[in-house]
Formats: sequence, C-alpha cells, structure tokens
Amino acid sequence: MANQAVADVGLIGLAVMGENLALNMADHGFKVAVYNRTTEIMRKFIARENPPGGLVGCETLKELVAAIKKPRKIIILVKAGGAVDKVVQQLFEAGVEADDIVVDCGNSLWTDTIRREKEYASRCKFFGSGVSGGELGARFGPSMMPGGDPDSWRHLNPIWEAVAAKVDAKTGKPLESYVAGKPVIGGVPCTTYIGPNGAGHYVKMIHNGIEYIDMQLIGEAYSLMSNLLGMKAPEIGKVFEQWNSGDLDSYLIQITADILQQRDPVHPEGYLVDYVLDTAGQKGTGKWTSTNALDMGIPANSIAEAVFARCMSALKEERVEASKHLKGPPLLSPSYTGNREELINAIRDALYCSKICAYAQGFQLMREAQKEYKWVLNFAEIAAIWRGGCIIRARFLQKITDAYTRNKSLVNLMLDPYFNGQIQQGQANWRKIVSLAAANGVAAPAFMSALAYYDGYRSARLPANLLQGQRDYFGAHTYERTDAPRGKFFHLDWPEQTRPQITIIPGSGGGH
Repeated sequence: MANQAVADVGLIGLAVMGENLALNMADHGFKVAVYNRTTEIMRKFIARENPPGGLVGCETLKELVAAIKKPRKIIILVKAGGAVDKVVQQLFEAGVEADDIVVDCGNSLWTDTIRREKEYASRCKFFGSGVSGGELGARFGPSMMPGGDPDSWRHLNPIWEAVAAKVDAKTGKPLESYVAGKPVIGGVPCTTYIGPNGAGHYVKMIHNGIEYIDMQLIGEAYSLMSNLLGMKAPEIGKVFEQWNSGDLDSYLIQITADILQQRDPVHPEGYLVDYVLDTAGQKGTGKWTSTNALDMGIPANSIAEAVFARCMSALKEERVEASKHLKGPPLLSPSYTGNREELINAIRDALYCSKICAYAQGFQLMREAQKEYKWVLNFAEIAAIWRGGCIIRARFLQKITDAYTRNKSLVNLMLDPYFNGQIQQGQANWRKIVSLAAANGVAAPAFMSALAYYDGYRSARLPANLLQGQRDYFGAHTYERTDAPRGKFFHLDWPEQTRPQITIIPGSGGGH
C-alpha cells in the first residue's frame, strides 16, 4: 500500500470503466494510485493486474492523496450526480489542495460541471472530461472530451493523448490500439481541448444524443428489411456487413452485423436477436440532449424522436394489448413485391440521408451552446476526435471534419456541398422508404422525423404564419409582417374582420 508520493495520477471508482482506464494509463507507463469505496475490490484488482507503469493500491482517500505527485491529478469515475460532490468533499477532507486537479470522467450534466468548477475554485481545480468507448474503449483507447481550465489541461494533456484512441493522420481511419498486448505509438489521438468549464461534458452529451438516433435509425433499417422483405436476422446481418465496407462504415454498423448473425445460446437453431425482448433502456443523456434542444429552441427533433422511441419500447405490455385492438394496413411478409435489391439500396440511402440530418442537429445544438455559454468550439476537431474510440466512430466523421475545415462558419451540415450532394442523390429513395413504411404500417419514427427536419429546414415559408395568427387571436401575442422589418410587432383587435384595428407594438408578445 502507498506511503509516499510515487504515482503520476490517481483514480477513484473501480467499476468496469475505472478498472479499464486505470490499466490503460498504466500500460502507457503512468503509475496509477487507485481507490474504491469497497476495499476488497481494490485489493483483488491490484492482485490480479501488473501493468508496466504499475498500480498503487490505496485503502483510504487520505492514502490516495498522499500517494500522488503534485500537482495531483485525480480522476473520479463514479455515478453522476450527488456521488461526485460527495467524493470531492471527501477529497478535501483527505488533503486535496488548491493546485490539485480533480477530474470528473463520468457522464455528468454539463451544468453541474460549470457549477462545481465555480463552487470548488478556491479548494481545487475541478475539471470535466467526457469519455466514450465503453469497456473496450476505456481499456484500449477511448475518445476523450476534456473541458475546464486551460492550465489544468496542460498537465492532463500527456495522459489523455497517450491513452486515447488513435487514427491515421491521412485517412482518419482508426488504428489498432494494441498489437500483441502492447500499446501502439503513433497516429492522431482522439482527444483535444474542447473548451472551458462544462464544454467537455456538453460535447459528450451531444455525442450520446447522436448515438441514440444513430442506433434508432439502424434499428428501423433492420425492421424495414424484416417487415417489408421478410428477411431473417442472419440475412439482414450480411447486408449490414456489406454496408460496413462503404459510406456507412462505422462501429455501430459493424456490431449490428455481428449481433444479427449471432446464434442463440439457449436455442442454437435460432438467432439471439429474435429472443431479445424489444424494450430498450436509457441512462438519461439522450433526454438531456432533447431537453437542452427545447430550452435553446433548436429543432433536434430526430434526436428527441429516438428518445421517445425508447420510451415507446418500454410500454411492452400496453403495446401487446393494443396490437389486438388497433388495426393498421394488412402487413404481409414480404409485403413488398418489387425488386428486392433496389429496396435494400433504398433503405441504405434513407439511412445515410437520415444520418446526415441527425448529425446536423447535433452540431447545430453545439453551435447554439457556444453562444449560450461563451465557448469557442472547433467542430472540425470535435468530429475528428469521434473518428476513433467512441461509440459513434465512423468513416462518415472524416467528411464532417472536412466540411468544417472547408468552412468554419458552416451554419448547418446539410449546406456543405458534399452532404448536400449526398442528400440530393439519395432523397428519392429516402422518400420512397418513408412512404412505404407509412403505407405498410411499419413504425419508422426516426426516418420520418429526419425527413420532416430536412423538408422544414429547406422551406422558405412554413405554416407558422397561421400559428402566429392564432396566438395573436387568443392571447394578443403579436406577430411580425412580411412587408415590415424584422423586430417590428403588430396586433389585431380580433375578431373585427370588417374594419380591423392594427396596433404597432415595440416589443415581442411572448407567452404560449
């Protein structure tokens, strides 16, 4: 056990992510002091592993603090929320000092990170960092999204760059992190300084929101092949395998192909996916993204729809009962009698076009957030660090990096020439798939909402003129006119239709 300052970094919380991140750091030559609330877990971990940098087991937080070289760098990997504040308070009692850097690497709400940095400023340098990649990412190279004091980042940077996933500098393709059990040196690390206070955790939240819609879109593509063409799981898996060699190349497409071809361990003649109950869980980051979109007035409807789809899936018993009473069009399998390969290609195009819209919504949210929180976000770099290590890593992200490299002020991803061209090329098939889904009664909310987002965004005029007339009629909320400058508001004394009395109002009406 530790009795002097020998460790380069400390880590609190030895659940799956904590253990694997500690091993990743130690494999890169950093000596890691580790602590867990349940001491026996720490002891077993220390006894089991012997990485190159070495692990220092600590039975108390006071011992952990004493074991780390100054300025201390202490990573917290505990459940988001009150547990983080509790651990920080315990660290103060254990001897953490004002120059020590306390890093929250959990999925914390970004506003909590902003609050904690201010609240703890006189007692430590609090720092937030998103970490994506799950268990394997933490072990062999995650995507890391650090946000906080730039001076703290100077101390953390060597560790983050060492342990993050790496991609090829020219192609952007992920590199294998380990060969024969040894970390690979070289490549571009999937981490970069995001911005001050809660910027890192905010960008991680957006990553997770995009992850929700990415997964939902893939699920809908699977459902359409199953329902419209009567394809079985392994056959659909082969299609995803083929798609993974093209523009849709991504971690999520790759694992979808694997999942669909996995035999069931209980019924070896069948496939696992057919025995998995159709109720999806969630941990809250998709909901946070959707709530934030509503708060900031950004139309991230597809991301929200992916969250609602999980909520709908949770109503399993209600859906089973409703299926006996609520009738749609007859759904035959296969219900589509046209050219099979053409339909599969159309589903692929619909998936790609919808994916463009989903990412456009995520980046539009980040664009608005930087105004709200006075950050300066580099969208090209954010897309670049998502190319490896994280759950949404994909070939597609190189195109986003290219788009924002060409135009740092790009208002919406769909306006980039490449992505605009892809939508023009695929939108006929996209519309065909949405129409077929609706006509055949196959739920495809993510495809449909993405198309609605595209059609809404490209519309020079929407029916909100009538909506605003309604608001002025029942609530005197005022309206702007097409023949007057923006910012000039009017009110009509309804329902005087024959001789309307128009009042010019200097401010907006608000409400409802």
